[in-house]
Amino acid sequence: MRVSRTQAQENHARVIETAAGLLRTHGYDGIGVADLMKAAGLTHGGFYRNFASKDDLIVKATRCALESTRTTLEQAQATAPEAAFTTLVTEYLSQRHCQATESGCILPALAADAARRDDPALRAVFREAIANYLAYLGSIAPTMPTHTQARKPEAILAELVGAVVLARAMGTGEQANDLLEAIVSDLKEVNTELAPTGTPGQ
Repeated sequence: MRVSRTQAQENHARVIETAAGLLRTHGYDGIGVADLMKAAGLTHGGFYRNFASKDDLIVKATRCALESTRTTLEQAQATAPEAAFTTLVTEYLSQRHCQATESGCILPALAADAARRDDPALRAVFREAIANYLAYLGSIAPTMPTHTQARKPEAILAELVGAVVLARAMGTGEQANDLLEAIVSDLKEVNTELAPTGTPGQ
């Protein structure tokens, strides 16, 4: 049975969105096409009508995840622009972000996998993700504590991403919490004027 153009477009988007979550959870090689399609509620046979290859889906799903993060950052900044940096640090280094791999940032979830793949298109998505974060850190620099403003955005980003990678490797528990709290303390001063009243959803 043939599907309408509209339904085909919806199916295409559903596969990409489903893959964006599953690939962040399982890695690029941790889940196959059949399971991805099953999770999207579609048949395996429909995959190649929508994507040239699994690599094609990987790039599109990674970009989808990147756009989701971009939206989250923009919403957080709009909600509390005066506390943008504190909100970023608090949420990024939260146990919620560490545990919600399927909806979190692609850098700690997939950067190591991307480094092992010889795919220029995928590398381009990660370069864009890093550039986005560096631009964002530059735009919210006035909300940073004085000692943090003196640091390069690249160093701040590397500290955020590295902390999540290590915390996820350790799993839940006191040791992981101590690591996250240490990085939070390193990046922000205790400042009641900047302290967020809540954290944005992933």
